[in-house]
Amino acid sequence: MPDYELLELLLFRALPRKDVKPLARRLLESFGDFNRVVSAPATRLKAVSGVGDEVVTDLKIVEAAAHRMARSKVLHRQVLSGWDALLDYCHTVLAHRETEQFRVLYLDRKNVLIADEEQAKGTVDHVPVYRREVVKRALELNASALILVHNHPSGDPSPSEVDISMTRQIDDAARALDLTLHDHLIIGKSNELSFRAAGYL
Repeated sequence: MPDYELLELLLFRALPRKDVKPLARRLLESFGDFNRVVSAPATRLKAVSGVGDEVVTDLKIVEAAAHRMARSKVLHRQVLSGWDALLDYCHTVLAHRETEQFRVLYLDRKNVLIADEEQAKGTVDHVPVYRREVVKRALELNASALILVHNHPSGDPSPSEVDISMTRQIDDAARALDLTLHDHLIIGKSNELSFRAAGYL
């Protein structure tokens, strides 16, 4: 189903007996596609004429449901053997965000995902990450391995020098505590970069 039709159906539920086509058009013009509409911050959504609390609530319910469905495919499962599901989950959660978000996936000895936690939020092109907090939390969770994940709102998953340096610092800190850093994924709009596959780890 095209983005426009899907958004119309959702808006019709939030605004019954109203012509929702103009609002659907305004939302898609403002944010680009259905995914970006659903993941947009409430304040940005309300800046679009015709969007009130009812519309924001319904959009956020859809976003939460999508995240939960994607998460259920990876939580408490062996992550490395379900890599495609993991990538789908990361794209669902991060690909359409307007600011950078840094997440850490904590794994047990069998590489089963035991926790997915947001470590930090940033700006359009930067997110502060503290290696000490990353490894401290791994020890608190009794994790044996981790995967770092963050997004690039620009859509280009190419790593910056800061990304590379920060990843190596976390890898060094993890090794010192007998933790394994499996990978660092940078999520773009439609693709991703794996530090392991690209030779940075």
